[in-house]
Amino acid sequence: MRFWLAVVLTGIGTGIGAAALTRLLELVQRLMWGGNGTDILDAAQHAGAWRHILVLLGAGLLTGAGQIILKHLSSGNGIDTTAAIWFHAGRMPAWRTLGSAVLSVIIVGMGASLGREGAPKQAGAVAANFFSDLGKLSDEQRRLLVACGAGAGMGAAYGVPLGGALFSLEVMRGMLALRYVLPALIASMVATAVSWLALPDAPTYLIPAYSSSASCIVWALLAGPIAGVVSVGYVRAITWADRTKPRGWQRLIAPVIVLGALGAVSIWFPQLLGNGKDISQLAFTNQAAPVLLLALLALKPLATVLCMRSGAPGGLFTPTLTVGAMLGAVLGHAWSWFWPGVPPGLFAVLGAAAVLAATTQGPISTVVLMMELTGRDRSFILPLLLVVATATIVARTIEPRSIYDARLTDEEMAARQKARDRPAP
Repeated sequence: MRFWLAVVLTGIGTGIGAAALTRLLELVQRLMWGGNGTDILDAAQHAGAWRHILVLLGAGLLTGAGQIILKHLSSGNGIDTTAAIWFHAGRMPAWRTLGSAVLSVIIVGMGASLGREGAPKQAGAVAANFFSDLGKLSDEQRRLLVACGAGAGMGAAYGVPLGGALFSLEVMRGMLALRYVLPALIASMVATAVSWLALPDAPTYLIPAYSSSASCIVWALLAGPIAGVVSVGYVRAITWADRTKPRGWQRLIAPVIVLGALGAVSIWFPQLLGNGKDISQLAFTNQAAPVLLLALLALKPLATVLCMRSGAPGGLFTPTLTVGAMLGAVLGHAWSWFWPGVPPGLFAVLGAAAVLAATTQGPISTVVLMMELTGRDRSFILPLLLVVATATIVARTIEPRSIYDARLTDEEMAARQKARDRPAP
């Protein structure tokens, strides 16, 4: 009973944290860029050139100072959720983790090219640790509860309770065992319901009712392996960025240089700012020019990797989805020359799912997440399954690491794989 009470309380705490962090993000965007605080692209397009540079330089200074302060908040384990779950029984330093969550939300609101879901995930992990201590849970129960809390944070942040539950098991815990399903579902359901008291209950992306066709099915079979190879390159770039983060006094300088440069480039490409949700929405609804999509296919992953390399904290879920949307849209426009008739927006949706599944190595959670994020259940399910499966198979064959394994050493990866291969107790 202590465990199930901890599951419910973790969901409540995670939902409150996700709502508070989302409102903080909107407040920062409104103060820094103007507008309504929910559409950074529209606000940045109407902002002057100097605002782009000054806001991002401020984000760089805040990142450098924040990282140094956070470094001294705890001398224990790091704040990477994946490593904590697998090698520290889920234990994470509470104040340092929460501080990193708040810092990441602020700098993403200021325009850093990272995701906002990292903060609610960390808040969920901290809530799970707190209630694990309170209930004196075992290490195995704590490990599961922290994974459930992280997935619940994802579910609450984007209003995707089922996808968040599957994400916590398939990606964070690495096991889709039956005995784990119910705690994950309850935590994510409670967190999402609580967050809906303050956040809108609506799909993140509004798309037309696309339908399957022979053309998009053949495209999915051909584009899936391409997305898998691109995903491998992206994962390896993320791993390089994490392993070469600045140390010492460079923690102050590197974020200022990188984010300042991002501010300068964003004068011409404001789509690089933030997590990429706005440009993905345009790609999904056929409102982005092919030349712009091609440019962003190169610039957006570069901006995200360099932001990580500078030491800026933040999530990778939405930026990765955006990279996939750009790839799918570009390949879709090319495909239309050979077999016209399919809206380019559908290719963008399929590409987003393919890259997201291949980089997280969570095909089941990705399919459900894309359905919940778009509010579409089965209108294009066949090409969606095909492109996700082929991309994940190719990526997993070449590179066993996912974007959430970037901080794990090769020895830790081998130990994790050995643990995942063992049947669940």
